[in-house]
Amino acid sequence: MSALTWAVAAVVTDAAGRVLLCRQGRGERRYALPGGRLRPAESPVRAALRDIRAETGREIDLVDLIGLYHLAATATHTPAGRAGPLPDILVHVFRARAADDDGSTAEPRPGCRLTWHIPTALPDTVTPLTRMAVTDALGGRSGVLRAVTRSGPTSEGEPAARAWPVAARDDRPEAGQPPGQRGETATDPSLRR
Repeated sequence: MSALTWAVAAVVTDAAGRVLLCRQGRGERRYALPGGRLRPAESPVRAALRDIRAETGREIDLVDLIGLYHLAATATHTPAGRAGPLPDILVHVFRARAADDDGSTAEPRPGCRLTWHIPTALPDTVTPLTRMAVTDALGGRSGVLRAVTRSGPTSEGEPAARAWPVAARDDRPEAGQPPGQRGETATDPSLRR
Protein backbone atom coordinates (compact mmCIF):
# COMPACT_ATOMS: atom_id res chain seq x y z
CA MET A 1 0.00 0.00 0.00
CA SER A 2 1.26 3.47 -0.87
CA ALA A 3 0.59 6.65 1.10
CA LEU A 4 -2.99 6.86 2.39
CA THR A 5 -5.29 9.83 1.92
CA TRP A 6 -8.62 10.18 3.77
CA ALA A 7 -11.60 11.49 1.81
CA VAL A 8 -15.38 11.80 1.89
CA ALA A 9 -18.10 11.57 -0.73
CA ALA A 10 -21.87 11.30 -0.78
CA VAL A 11 -24.57 9.71 -2.87
CA VAL A 12 -26.82 12.79 -2.88
CA THR A 13 -30.38 12.21 -4.04
CA ASP A 14 -33.22 14.60 -4.72
CA ALA A 15 -36.98 14.18 -4.16
CA ALA A 16 -37.26 12.37 -7.51
CA GLY A 17 -34.60 9.80 -6.47
CA ARG A 18 -31.98 11.09 -8.91
CA VAL A 19 -28.26 11.10 -7.99
CA LEU A 20 -26.08 14.22 -8.16
CA LEU A 21 -22.78 13.70 -9.99
CA CYS A 22 -19.88 16.01 -10.75
CA ARG A 23 -18.01 15.76 -14.04
CA GLN A 24 -14.52 17.14 -13.61
CA GLY A 25 -13.19 19.50 -16.25
CA ARG A 26 -9.73 17.95 -16.37
CA GLY A 27 -8.15 14.59 -17.09
CA GLU A 28 -10.45 11.81 -18.25
CA ARG A 29 -13.57 13.89 -17.52
CA ARG A 30 -15.36 11.10 -15.69
CA TYR A 31 -18.39 11.51 -13.46
CA ALA A 32 -17.86 11.16 -9.72
CA LEU A 33 -19.67 11.69 -6.45
CA PRO A 34 -19.31 15.12 -4.83
CA GLY A 35 -16.82 15.20 -1.97
CA GLY A 36 -13.23 15.93 -1.06
CA ARG A 37 -10.38 15.36 1.36
CA LEU A 38 -10.44 15.57 5.13
CA ARG A 39 -8.52 18.38 6.76
CA PRO A 40 -6.28 17.62 9.76
CA ALA A 41 -8.34 16.86 12.90
CA GLU A 42 -11.63 17.07 10.95
CA SER A 43 -14.36 14.47 11.31
CA PRO A 44 -15.69 12.74 8.18
CA VAL A 45 -19.17 14.18 8.87
CA ARG A 46 -17.91 17.77 9.03
CA ALA A 47 -15.70 17.22 5.97
CA ALA A 48 -18.63 15.83 3.96
CA LEU A 49 -20.87 18.78 4.80
CA ARG A 50 -18.10 21.30 4.05
CA ASP A 51 -16.71 19.70 0.88
CA ILE A 52 -20.06 18.93 -0.72
CA ARG A 53 -21.31 22.48 -0.08
CA ALA A 54 -18.08 23.88 -1.56
CA GLU A 55 -18.20 21.59 -4.60
CA THR A 56 -21.91 21.77 -5.38
CA GLY A 57 -23.11 25.00 -3.79
CA ARG A 58 -25.90 23.00 -2.11
CA GLU A 59 -26.81 22.21 1.45
CA ILE A 60 -27.30 18.51 2.13
CA ASP A 61 -28.70 16.37 4.92
CA LEU A 62 -26.54 13.36 5.72
CA VAL A 63 -28.66 10.27 6.33
CA ASP A 64 -26.13 7.57 7.17
CA LEU A 65 -22.81 6.02 6.23
CA ILE A 66 -23.04 3.67 3.26
CA GLY A 67 -19.53 2.43 3.89
CA LEU A 68 -15.78 2.74 3.61
CA TYR A 69 -14.23 2.35 0.17
CA HIS A 70 -10.51 1.76 -0.23
CA LEU A 71 -9.49 3.20 -3.60
CA ALA A 72 -6.27 1.36 -4.30
CA ALA A 73 -3.58 2.70 -6.54
CA THR A 74 -2.21 0.31 -9.12
CA ALA A 75 1.53 0.09 -9.67
CA THR A 76 1.03 0.76 -13.39
CA HIS A 77 -1.18 3.86 -12.93
CA THR A 78 1.13 6.89 -12.71
CA PRO A 79 -0.37 10.06 -14.21
CA ALA A 80 1.77 12.18 -16.52
CA GLY A 81 3.90 14.68 -14.64
CA ARG A 82 3.84 12.65 -11.41
CA ALA A 83 6.97 11.04 -9.93
CA GLY A 84 5.17 8.01 -8.52
CA PRO A 85 1.80 6.32 -8.24
CA LEU A 86 -1.24 8.07 -6.82
CA PRO A 87 -1.86 7.48 -3.11
CA ASP A 88 -4.37 4.97 -1.83
CA ILE A 89 -7.54 6.74 -0.69
CA LEU A 90 -9.92 5.65 2.07
CA VAL A 91 -13.29 7.24 1.28
CA HIS A 92 -16.17 7.54 3.77
CA VAL A 93 -19.24 7.46 1.50
CA PHE A 94 -22.46 8.82 2.97
CA ARG A 95 -26.08 8.59 1.88
CA ALA A 96 -27.46 12.15 1.64
CA ARG A 97 -30.42 14.14 0.44
CA ALA A 98 -30.43 17.54 -1.15
CA ALA A 99 -31.84 19.82 1.54
CA ASP A 100 -35.12 21.55 0.82
CA ASP A 101 -34.20 25.13 0.17
CA ASP A 102 -35.63 28.21 -1.38
CA GLY A 103 -33.66 27.67 -4.58
CA SER A 104 -30.73 29.83 -3.52
CA THR A 105 -27.41 28.07 -3.62
CA ALA A 106 -23.83 29.17 -3.31
CA GLU A 107 -21.72 29.16 -6.44
CA PRO A 108 -20.27 25.66 -7.03
CA ARG A 109 -16.51 25.19 -7.29
CA PRO A 110 -15.14 25.91 -10.80
CA GLY A 111 -14.23 22.89 -12.88
CA CYS A 112 -17.12 20.68 -11.76
CA ARG A 113 -20.17 20.34 -13.98
CA LEU A 114 -23.10 19.12 -11.87
CA THR A 115 -25.82 16.92 -13.33
CA TRP A 116 -28.64 14.76 -11.94
CA HIS A 117 -28.91 11.12 -13.08
CA ILE A 118 -31.32 8.23 -12.64
CA PRO A 119 -29.36 5.73 -10.48
CA THR A 120 -30.16 2.76 -12.74
CA ALA A 121 -29.01 4.65 -15.85
CA LEU A 122 -25.65 6.17 -14.90
CA PRO A 123 -23.33 7.45 -17.65
CA ASP A 124 -20.72 5.00 -18.92
CA THR A 125 -17.95 7.33 -17.78
CA VAL A 126 -18.49 7.13 -14.00
CA THR A 127 -15.59 6.23 -11.75
CA PRO A 128 -15.52 2.64 -10.42
CA LEU A 129 -16.01 3.95 -6.86
CA THR A 130 -19.06 5.99 -7.92
CA ARG A 131 -20.68 3.04 -9.67
CA MET A 132 -20.13 0.75 -6.65
CA ALA A 133 -21.31 3.33 -4.08
CA VAL A 134 -24.49 4.15 -6.06
CA THR A 135 -25.20 0.42 -6.40
CA ASP A 136 -24.76 -0.04 -2.64
CA ALA A 137 -26.96 3.00 -1.90
CA LEU A 138 -29.67 1.83 -4.30
CA GLY A 139 -29.54 -1.61 -2.64
CA GLY A 140 -30.14 0.03 0.76
CA ARG A 141 -26.79 -1.21 2.11
CA SER A 142 -25.03 0.39 5.08
CA GLY A 143 -21.74 -0.48 6.74
CA VAL A 144 -20.09 -1.91 3.63
CA LEU A 145 -16.35 -2.25 3.26
CA ARG A 146 -15.09 -2.32 -0.31
CA ALA A 147 -11.80 -2.27 -2.17
CA VAL A 148 -11.93 -0.50 -5.53
CA THR A 149 -9.17 -0.02 -8.12
CA ARG A 150 -8.87 3.14 -10.18
CA SER A 151 -8.34 1.36 -13.45
CA GLY A 152 -11.14 -1.20 -13.36
CA PRO A 153 -10.49 -4.92 -13.79
CA THR A 154 -6.92 -6.16 -13.48
CA SER A 155 -5.18 -8.27 -16.09
CA GLU A 156 -6.06 -11.38 -14.06
CA GLY A 157 -9.75 -10.57 -14.49
CA GLU A 158 -10.25 -9.33 -10.92
CA PRO A 159 -13.33 -7.12 -10.66
CA ALA A 160 -12.93 -3.35 -10.32
CA ALA A 161 -14.58 -3.53 -6.88
CA ARG A 162 -14.77 -6.34 -4.38
CA ALA A 163 -16.19 -6.73 -0.91
CA TRP A 164 -13.83 -7.18 1.99
CA PRO A 165 -14.50 -10.09 4.34
CA VAL A 166 -16.82 -7.96 6.47
CA ALA A 167 -20.16 -8.26 4.71
CA ALA A 168 -22.52 -5.40 4.05
CA ARG A 169 -25.35 -5.45 6.50
CA ASP A 170 -28.56 -3.60 6.75
CA ASP A 171 -31.27 -5.06 8.92
CA ARG A 172 -33.72 -2.19 8.47
CA PRO A 173 -37.00 -3.53 7.04
CA GLU A 174 -37.22 -0.71 4.53
CA ALA A 175 -33.65 -1.13 3.26
CA GLY A 176 -34.73 -2.55 -0.08
CA GLN A 177 -36.43 0.68 -1.09
CA PRO A 178 -34.53 3.20 -3.26
CA PRO A 179 -32.65 6.03 -1.53
CA GLY A 180 -34.84 8.95 -0.59
CA GLN A 181 -37.94 6.77 -0.29
CA ARG A 182 -37.18 5.04 2.98
CA GLY A 183 -38.30 7.86 5.22
CA GLU A 184 -35.04 7.70 7.14
CA THR A 185 -33.93 10.64 9.22
CA ALA A 186 -30.63 11.43 10.80
CA THR A 187 -30.93 10.68 14.48
CA ASP A 188 -27.55 12.13 15.34
CA PRO A 189 -27.78 15.94 15.26
CA SER A 190 -24.24 16.14 13.87
CA LEU A 191 -25.52 14.53 10.65
CA ARG A 192 -27.87 17.42 9.99
CA ARG A 193 -26.61 20.54 8.24
